[in-house]
Amino acid sequence: MTEPVQFPLAAVVGADDLKLALCLTAIDPKIGGVLIEGPRGMAKSTLARGLADLLGDGPFVTLPLGATEERLVGTLDLDAALGQGQAKFSPGVLAHADGGVLYVDEVNLLPDPLVDLLLDVAASGTNRVERDGISHRHPARFVLIGTMNPEEGELRPQLLDRFGLNVALQGLPAPEARQQIIRRRLAFDSDPHAFCAEWAAPQAQLRERCHGARERLAAIALDDQALAWITERCFAAGVDGLRADLVWLRAARAHAAWRGAGHISEEDVEAVAEFALRHRRNTDAPQAQSQQPPPASGGQPDQPQQGEGQGNWGAMAPQPVATGARREVPNWAKKP
Repeated sequence: MTEPVQFPLAAVVGADDLKLALCLTAIDPKIGGVLIEGPRGMAKSTLARGLADLLGDGPFVTLPLGATEERLVGTLDLDAALGQGQAKFSPGVLAHADGGVLYVDEVNLLPDPLVDLLLDVAASGTNRVERDGISHRHPARFVLIGTMNPEEGELRPQLLDRFGLNVALQGLPAPEARQQIIRRRLAFDSDPHAFCAEWAAPQAQLRERCHGARERLAAIALDDQALAWITERCFAAGVDGLRADLVWLRAARAHAAWRGAGHISEEDVEAVAEFALRHRRNTDAPQAQSQQPPPASGGQPDQPQQGEGQGNWGAMAPQPVATGARREVPNWAKKP
């Protein structure tokens, strides 16, 4: 059975922030995946499938709704182990996703233990199954892409923090963009192969750019200056723990490779700031409040000014929050 033709990532209208975040995770999977927030009908699965193409020949695996832990991690046949003296392993979703993308729709509706397990394996790259003293391990290196609508429930902050990057999609494209989206969708549905042939060159350029960035990545130093910029801003944003600093530094390096640069600059740090901070920023923390610089001539407090010191420009003005440090997402319709 042949795989269905996928809508090319290069042909997706808008969603530039999400496309960039996905490309950065393709360049450096150690960033830790992407959590996408937004209403239904925003092409989240289309974009995630496009990431699999950028990774090469890796599979695109979707976690089925209502999946159990055994379906996720796989099972061990104890009878075979006792009779044949070796464990017989039946692979689960994690094994099938090795080398590709694992897509989890509505990750916020999964049981917390299952999300914990997913994130553990995504971080380690290894899945270990144990049963009655018998164990089996196998590689499970994949990019984890999760989606959620915050109106339908939040993830615990501890789980949010473990997604490398976080991007919010807006559910109200302008009329011109909507028209372009519909035209391309209709053209693809009418003749997928012809549509993909039309977009083959831009898609190949995108794939080659990611491949070239992956090759340049190791030569770009995780230098002290970039680390200083990032740690100052994480402190100013009241971020708990140190995962944000590491993720942000890796994402900035991937962005430098994406630009074709040989070192991390402030441009790279700034370009991925919101991806790393959005789900981790703590506006209630004392240091986040005390470190906020005053607005300059009506400008936004978190925007760096020319000649300004780097220690204060990571703080954000207080925002309405739904729960804890998460920012409220206005007017998103709930699913029926």
